[in-house]
Amino acid sequence: MVIILLGTGFEESEALVPADLLRRSGADVRLVGLDSLQVTGGHGITVTADLLLSQVRVDETEMVILPGGLGGVNAIQNSLTAQGLIQGAYDRGIWLAAICAAPTILAGMGLLDRRSAVCYPGMEDEMGSAVVCKGTPVVEDGHIITAEAAGSAFAFGLKLVEVLRGTDAAGEVRHAVHYHF
Repeated sequence: MVIILLGTGFEESEALVPADLLRRSGADVRLVGLDSLQVTGGHGITVTADLLLSQVRVDETEMVILPGGLGGVNAIQNSLTAQGLIQGAYDRGIWLAAICAAPTILAGMGLLDRRSAVCYPGMEDEMGSAVVCKGTPVVEDGHIITAEAAGSAFAFGLKLVEVLRGTDAAGEVRHAVHYHF
């Protein structure tokens, strides 16, 4: 199962575009609310999550995705349960993916130390000892994928499809949605 953590104030496109692309590839994607099944994003769009964080088991997870949006990022940073899930996934070699402001969560936990990564421009000082690849839409280093911002949501989502389902599946999804960039 692929889980996308949603805290109040999350960046909607950074959660929903990857969710859509992954589901098109056949991945079992679940939107996970930190405290509630109804979660409102940073631009006032409320979505209904599939699960509560308390229902997620790391041993049933193949990827944890962290969308940006400062409110959502703060909610994840302030949730001991979310932090435990992220650390558990990292310790087991489960894919971690974060976009925009969310890579700062991983950096704050020390998970990006000396790894190549990218984040929202202007947040580089919050990336610890990560090797920040400015201007790069998506960066993969080991079992961690980071992306720059909302404008990278399609490239990010397709990279997630590629690592979970293969290059052919990513190509099929890219073709199906007519993504030409």
